[in-house]
Amino acid sequence: MQHSLPDICVAGGGSWGTALAHHLATCGLKTALWLRDGAVARSINEEHRNPRYVSSHRLHPALTATADSDVLGAPRVVLAVPCQQLRGWLTAHREHFCAEPVFIDASKGLEVGTLASPGRMVTEIVGERARYAVLSGPSFADEVLRGLPTAVVLACADEALGARLRDAFSGPNFRCYSSTDVVGVELGGALKNVIAIAAGMCDGLGFGHNSRAALIARGLAEISRIGEACGARPSTFMGLSGLGDLTLTCTGDLSRNRQVGLRLGRGETLTEITEGLGMVAEGVATADAACMLAQRLGVDAPIAAAVRAIVREGHSPAEEVRRLMTRELREE
Repeated sequence: MQHSLPDICVAGGGSWGTALAHHLATCGLKTALWLRDGAVARSINEEHRNPRYVSSHRLHPALTATADSDVLGAPRVVLAVPCQQLRGWLTAHREHFCAEPVFIDASKGLEVGTLASPGRMVTEIVGERARYAVLSGPSFADEVLRGLPTAVVLACADEALGARLRDAFSGPNFRCYSSTDVVGVELGGALKNVIAIAAGMCDGLGFGHNSRAALIARGLAEISRIGEACGARPSTFMGLSGLGDLTLTCTGDLSRNRQVGLRLGRGETLTEITEGLGMVAEGVATADAACMLAQRLGVDAPIAAAVRAIVREGHSPAEEVRRLMTRELREE
């Protein structure tokens, strides 16, 4: 099917993948949405709705959905596959990619165990022939589908390629900035999910606005410490993929990670929450990876450690907050 390949393929038919595919089709790009489930693909093609995610939104009629992996041979592939599944997905489908694919990562996380970012996984599995960019920022799928004004950042080490991708992804209601700080944008998008769980717990415990504001500020400091130790630029964490995405995820009720924290704070177990959500909250797995990375770097990450103690070891949220508040005093 080389003759009918799209301009761009979005791999992953969850909420965010569906929203990005709709947006790109709206921008006039010949866009395909790749999904595992052929029945869902048929529903999108025939009814222009994804029956499994964001089902209330009508999708652009030019968007084509398919479970045929040949479509992954498109010159540009958006990776909207959950981070913890990405390595297996890339391995399973690498024979379908074109000779010099451009991958744009839209997932947010670090692989547990290896601590690999999506970019590192692409290099390890696809090789140097692949070029890579990452898209991140404050962007709920529901609001993108509604056409509400949204601003994001697209980071690519190749500045010229990044500028072309920035232009391709931008539309009247979707403003895309470019950056060359791939590491910073990846880490900001991954680590903010852990902080969002903590912010949700503060609200679930009824601690008020003071607590949430303090948590966001100290969470940003924690993300920045880890990021700078990995070679990221400090200014990146004050931008859309840092402060912008962190603020949205910690305060917006559409955030899955915030919802996890809210329900933990109200006394539910992680098993109950996971079964109820029906979709991935990346911050749960990323809490493990964040703690491992901070330990490896010799960086202090008390909020990530508290989240991990709650979601993995069953500690009480109230007790972990008390521990954070009674740590040794220091300069900001």
